Amino acid sequence: MLERTACGKIILFGEHAVVYGRPALAAPLSQIRARARVAARATKGVLIRALDLQREFEADAATDEPLAALARLTLAKLNASANLVLEIESAIPPASGLGSGAAVATAAARALAAYFGTEFTPAETAALVYETEKLYHGTPSGIDNTVIAYEQALCFTRKTPPQPNMIAPFRLARPFTLIIADTGVASPTKLAVGAVRRGWLENPARYEALFDEIAVLVAQAQDALARGEIDKVGALMTRNQRALEQLDVSSREIETLLKAGLRAGAWGGKLSGGGRGGNVIFAVAPRDAAQIERALWDAGARRVQTTEVTRDRPNF
Repeated sequence: MLERTACGKIILFGEHAVVYGRPALAAPLSQIRARARVAARATKGVLIRALDLQREFEADAATDEPLAALARLTLAKLNASANLVLEIESAIPPASGLGSGAAVATAAARALAAYFGTEFTPAETAALVYETEKLYHGTPSGIDNTVIAYEQALCFTRKTPPQPNMIAPFRLARPFTLIIADTGVASPTKLAVGAVRRGWLENPARYEALFDEIAVLVAQAQDALARGEIDKVGALMTRNQRALEQLDVSSREIETLLKAGLRAGAWGGKLSGGGRGGNVIFAVAPRDAAQIERALWDAGARRVQTTEVTRDRPNF
């Protein structure tokens, strides 16, 4: 079977505010990947096998399945048809803020294109996957599909059509260590985004002020990353978290892990993604990573990963 992969992603700063036109910083998690495999099939149509979920369905029949929509859109873009099996598996936990949906869709689009002897540009892939992100998230910012398609740390600002979104690599003076702790609570982005939208509709002035506050923190974080001041990045993460709490997207589990990580010596931390569960991230000194990991396990984290956010890749 022909195989292609795609990375996960992490939002460093700016989630939720990014939906309302403010910038956000996100980075790929290149070591955590989704995989898609394509092979010919004897019977008619495209059969999708989601191996991790132990499910399979026909692309033409499953009208409400994002992967089925992705397969149909990709084949239409390729102006192609074939009888295929599309298998998907992923090391990225779903509903955790790590871009699982966008990653499996990106891997699938790449595999289908490769089967027909072509390769999409990152921009083409991001546009295809964005259409399926709407089914996962309702009103997606576009950041997941973009960071994953380019596999590069990016500053993303959503614009109102017909204006194009603003996408640019941001400079990292040096790599830095990030700990990702999973609360074990599913975090469906669509629900959190919808709750923030309801709050914004009820009290737009308050929410716009919070979005503006987050935008200032994003700019300060971008400057700190460019200077290699990772301790300052951590402090800004904690400030971003306080704004997210006011948007009512934190939770008891998130706060428990945050307190444990900060007490153990992390420079700072915040939820990443939709919130109300999912992952908490911490900027840490490498020498402190082991003790912080232990503290997070002891505080009830279901999964703890230490990774390195690396410098720019030549994909943009």
